[in-house]
Parts: sequence; C-alpha cells; structure tokens
Amino acid sequence: MQEENKIARFEQIVLPHMDAAYNLARWLARNDADAEDLAQEAVLRAFKFFGGFHGVDGRAWLLTIVRNTCYTWLQQNRARETSTPFDEETHSAESANPETILLEDADRQTLKRALEELPLEFREVIILRELEDLSYKEIANIVDVPVGTVMSRLARARKRLQLCLTAHQKEVRN
Repeated sequence: MQEENKIARFEQIVLPHMDAAYNLARWLARNDADAEDLAQEAVLRAFKFFGGFHGVDGRAWLLTIVRNTCYTWLQQNRARETSTPFDEETHSAESANPETILLEDADRQTLKRALEELPLEFREVIILRELEDLSYKEIANIVDVPVGTVMSRLARARKRLQLCLTAHQKEVRN
C-alpha cells in the first residue's frame, strides 16, 4: 500500500513537469534524441530518490535533477559533435506561402543558433526564465547559485543574444 501511495504522489507532483524536463534537457544537450534519454533518466532518478523529497515544488526539484543529469552526460560526451535533426513540422507546413515559411524558419534557426552559441551557464538561465517562466529564486535553487548571480547571468545572456541577433541582421542587409 505504501508503494502505491508513493507512485500516486510521484505521478501527481513530478510527472506534470515532463515537458519542462524535456525542454531543459533539449537546450542543454542540443539534441532531441539525447534530450529524451536524459529526461527519462532524470525521471527514473527522481523516482528512485522520491522518498527524500519533502518539498512542494516538484517542478524545481525535477529540473534540478534534469540539470545534474545533463551536466554529468555533457562531461562524459563533451567531445562528441551534435547534429541538427530534420524537423518534420518545419518542412511540412501546408497553408502558408513559401516565402513566409522560409523567413519564419530562418528567424527560428537564427534564434536557435544564437541560443546554442551561448555558454552553458547563460543558456540554462535563459531557458529556465524565458521558456519555463521560472522565478529568479527558483532558477537560483535549480542552478545552485545566489539570486544575484542568476540576475547577472540573465543580463549577460540577453546582451549576448542581442549582439548576436543584431550582427546577423547586419549580415542579412549587406
């Protein structure tokens, strides 16, 4: 009975945050297949150590585990090159005109490239703040740094993104 209660509590507290777990893993690993594996491994780790979870914020707890899982994986696989997979949705749009699709895809690719060029510590705080909508305090807990460091990294990351995107716009005009 106790195991059933643990499973039900885990499903209620942790599983609703699977999309956020995958999203963070995707941006840290920069590869869809690896991100799926890493998110799954993180959930298995979360379940294994769920008995030690006494908080109420399952999202931040799970994202901390995802982050740690990704960093361990990155240390072991850093030399391996990642590839950009074929994106079926991007290449199979049905109704928009081809020029619009091309421009939107170019904008998405430019932003994706700019995000991926950020150093890991900047990329993770941008993803957690802008895509996962976490508070500075939640990010600080996940990344295990002071709130001031989160704010500083966000400011630097935004500045680098701005510079990169501005430089790209200038290239396109010339």
